[in-house]
Amino acid sequence: MREEEKNPISPKKPSLQRLFRKRWVFPAIYLTCAALIVAGALWFQNKQDEKTKKDEYEYSQAGTSQQNEPAVPVNEAVEKFTMPVLDPNSVEIQKPFYDYHASKEEQEAALVFYDNTYHPNRGIDIVRKDGKAFDVTASLSGTVTKAEKDPILGHVVEIEHENGVVTVYQSLADVKVKAGDTVKQGQVIGKAGQSQFNQEAGIHAHFEIRKDNKPVNPIDYIDQPFTALTEQKAGNENATEQNNATSTDEQTKENEQTTSDEQSQLNEETPSTEQSTDEETTTPSDEQSYKTPDASIGMART
Repeated sequence: MREEEKNPISPKKPSLQRLFRKRWVFPAIYLTCAALIVAGALWFQNKQDEKTKKDEYEYSQAGTSQQNEPAVPVNEAVEKFTMPVLDPNSVEIQKPFYDYHASKEEQEAALVFYDNTYHPNRGIDIVRKDGKAFDVTASLSGTVTKAEKDPILGHVVEIEHENGVVTVYQSLADVKVKAGDTVKQGQVIGKAGQSQFNQEAGIHAHFEIRKDNKPVNPIDYIDQPFTALTEQKAGNENATEQNNATSTDEQTKENEQTTSDEQSQLNEETPSTEQSTDEETTTPSDEQSYKTPDASIGMART
């Protein structure tokens, strides 16, 4: 009795083997593993979605920042040459551009007399119809490269544009810009005045358009797009190059043809020369035998 009290019967503990013998253990394990796999897949998918949204957001932010920056318009409107005055209807041309292809009368009208010498006008001289002073404006947008006073030409302003185009404004009484300034088309750059070079014009503004430092007639380009000057010059240069190349090819062909003709003529003359040589070598005796009687006859007659 005491031994039984000392050694009480302890309840049997379920072992791992007994646990695996249960029918519900393996299905429970499978379901747990499947749940973990699905949860992991969902978690990974959510991470990918968050990353994609973050990338899209950063891309949109970058696109927005680029849109905020000043963009260069692709189809920006091309400016047209304008008269360098606020009201073109209030002015007229006092002295036209000297065109070397114009008539003699037109060329005489475009000559400026200064210092006992006639000078061809490299631009046009603009005066107000009532003879008063007027504001002079920029014909095109560009950068001022020169703004200074000349003792003969008055105040001079030069504005540089693209593709080697420069507009020149002379005979100004004063200027409102300086070298390095960026001006817009129609902006007032000075006021018309007088100059020693063309005193007969009175109060006027001298206006020039130059392409690659060569003056062109401003009247030909007023109200014309800027590209009308640059493309025309490029076309003329290409045409000149083509004409030069064509003339060179034609000259080469002519030289080749001349050489060929000379060679053929030489070849034709060579047989005749040989033939004449043969004749000379074969006929002397005959000619001598034929001419001798004639000579003797003549002698007999004398």
